[in-house]
Order: sequence, then C-alpha cells, then structure tokens
Amino acid sequence: MLNELNNKVMSIPKQVDPYNKVIVTIKSCKTRKQLEGAIRMANNFKSLYKKVGYPKTLSYNLDRTIYKQHNICQ
Repeated sequence: MLNELNNKVMSIPKQVDPYNKVIVTIKSCKTRKQLEGAIRMANNFKSLYKKVGYPKTLSYNLDRTIYKQHNICQ
C-alpha cells in the first residue's frame, strides 16, 4: 500500500530532466565559445518543446541564466 502511494505522489514532467541538463550546461560554461554552444542547445530545447507545449517560465529562466552566464564569461 505504501509503495502504491509513493508511485502516485511523485510525478515528474518529462521536460524537467532535459531542462535541468540545459541549465547545468549553461552554468558550466567558462568561455564565450562554450556559451555559444549552450545557447544553441537552449534554442534547440525551446524550439522542440514549443511544438509540444511547455510553460513559458522555462524559456524565461533559460534566457535569464544565459544572460547571467554571459556577464560572467566576459
């Protein structure tokens, strides 16, 4: 019975894992060239998930993270 409850309580959307991978990639960039690759990765994520529908906050957070990392890599 407890196992059934645990399975029902934790439901993680499929977008979260790829989204977190993009965020980690952006934050790990040390150079401009690396950041350019991460920006392409973020744009691919946005275009793919725009087709299936996803919260706009994910796109906004990606843009903010890129902006912050851009300031660090200068």
